[in-house]
Amino acid sequence: MWADNETSEDLLGFKIHADLLVDVIKDDKVLPVTIGVFGDWGSGKSSILKIVEEELTAGGEDGFKDGTLVLYFNGWVFEGYDDAKAALLESIIEKFAKHKTIGNKVKDKTAKLFKSVKWMRLLGLSFKKVIIPGAAAYLTGGASLLPFLVNEFSKFQPQDVAEKLTGEDAEDFLKDIIKKNEDEDVTIVREFRNDFKEMIDESEIKKLVVIIDDLDRCTPDRLIENLEAIKLFLNVEKTAFVIGADPRIVRHAIEHRYKTDSIENADDPNSRNKRIVSDYLEKLIQIPYYLPKLTDNEVETYLTLLFCKMVMGDDFLKVINAFKKNRENSRYDVFGLGDIQDLATEEQRKQLTESVSLIASLSPIITEGLKGNPRQIKRFLNTFTLRNRLVKVAKLSDFKIEILAKLMVLEYSSTNLFKEIYNWQSLQKGESQQLVDLEKLAVEEKTDEIKKQFSSDWASEKVMKWLNAEPKLANVDLRDYYWISRDQLSTTISGASLIPPHIRSLTKKLIDHGSGSILTNIITQEVIGKLNTSEFETLLSLLEKELSKFSENDSIHKVFIEMMAKNIQGVIESYGRAIAKTDNSKIPFSLRSEFALAEVKNVDVKSLYSQFEKTSQIYKALNPKK
Repeated sequence: MWADNETSEDLLGFKIHADLLVDVIKDDKVLPVTIGVFGDWGSGKSSILKIVEEELTAGGEDGFKDGTLVLYFNGWVFEGYDDAKAALLESIIEKFAKHKTIGNKVKDKTAKLFKSVKWMRLLGLSFKKVIIPGAAAYLTGGASLLPFLVNEFSKFQPQDVAEKLTGEDAEDFLKDIIKKNEDEDVTIVREFRNDFKEMIDESEIKKLVVIIDDLDRCTPDRLIENLEAIKLFLNVEKTAFVIGADPRIVRHAIEHRYKTDSIENADDPNSRNKRIVSDYLEKLIQIPYYLPKLTDNEVETYLTLLFCKMVMGDDFLKVINAFKKNRENSRYDVFGLGDIQDLATEEQRKQLTESVSLIASLSPIITEGLKGNPRQIKRFLNTFTLRNRLVKVAKLSDFKIEILAKLMVLEYSSTNLFKEIYNWQSLQKGESQQLVDLEKLAVEEKTDEIKKQFSSDWASEKVMKWLNAEPKLANVDLRDYYWISRDQLSTTISGASLIPPHIRSLTKKLIDHGSGSILTNIITQEVIGKLNTSEFETLLSLLEKELSKFSENDSIHKVFIEMMAKNIQGVIESYGRAIAKTDNSKIPFSLRSEFALAEVKNVDVKSLYSQFEKTSQIYKALNPKK
């Protein structure tokens, strides 16, 4: 089994990306700079950031080497704070204050910066939470205040100030002062930046590198606060910030925070700005670097290395060294079993041959099905290994592990088709005639006939590759293979544990759309052409589950109907599956008008009308007696 943790151990050949980032960071001419390391959920961003950290600090003490100080944070640790900006600023200042080498050099400056953050936090939080202790500290000489607050407070007697700040109108009193001094916002930022720059100068470091990983795990507001803190307060000379995030989550956070829909879809054409999110993101991130998806050869190499790590133990270091040397001369070829024959013992070679040769043969469809995503590949292997153990424990005879592996690829990549095969074989004593027909048509590349006899889902390029891949499943009794996978038939592997956060968020956003125009905009801007096949199938699967649980919720039905009206492939079939599993008596008959409008745009919608239970109100509404 393989742990799903970020690591600087490079099994993906990603050091080339880390080397590029380090090269940019070392170029003083581009500083200050904010670099965005962008990639899908599980694409390897964290591993690259760990490699960058290691290359900049290897051999150094406390993140300090050759004049470069590297600070590493996980963005989600700031999630619980009421003010993420202040939390990030305090964390960075604290790293300077407690650093063994430079802490004493910047003692006075860090103390001053801590006080500045304290009062910035005061301005950003609920005044009632902080103003009483803040006032007490000021009045007793125990703390300093921002200059404009001192100036305003000096106009009152200390006792009067205390009464105003502890009375019922304390919040209004302080807000009035701040409102009078709105220009001070700019001064506060400028003074903090100057003090921060002076702290760096006094520390005598040549460069500050701040790495923030997992920023996409934060809520939209916290994510934006962190990025704005970097831009407003910290982006000074000698600094480089490296951010790891899924760009789709960042874009969604900007849309959420600044309600960009109202600008992008304004009634006045002259007020519209379709690039507002992109423009804002470009201001926050100067250098975006997008991680490429793994190729077939890279996936096969990754699989080989994962199995070597599991089988070879301490000898794995020899494999890693051989892999690094191989990559210097052969960047594009597979690093496979043939490259490690001389590095493994006879027993290790035997175990690797059994495992690697099987999975490697499926690497093209694993790449296609799992979109070259390292995390999903690792989790796929973990589940595969666990099920393989179950086969041995259950003492299943005549069980071909390569058939299990092939079925699991479909389970991950096209959950609905995996379930469809289950239904076929369950009615035919394990041997599906539909699979016999499909494999024959796939070999002959008769995609139109597949669409006619089955559905367009079976005719996609990805599934056609799967059908043509060995081993073939025609005339194979699949009952044992689905028995091994039975725990996943209701909640599949690609369900809860592998659903990317942006798909969960999008599902909720669609269901809670509020109005028809908003729903149309969401589907147009965030679904059509924005999701890959796997993501869209996951979205449909989540919507199906919601509909099966809450058939009375007309909002979920409207999501399906609007997508059908947009002629989105696979939605009619998905909705048909959903209504077959739900209580039709609870489906609102008032949906008749939505169906009528959708039917005008997509005549195939009518095919659903006969699928509702004939005793239900919705059936009667859609199928009136002549």
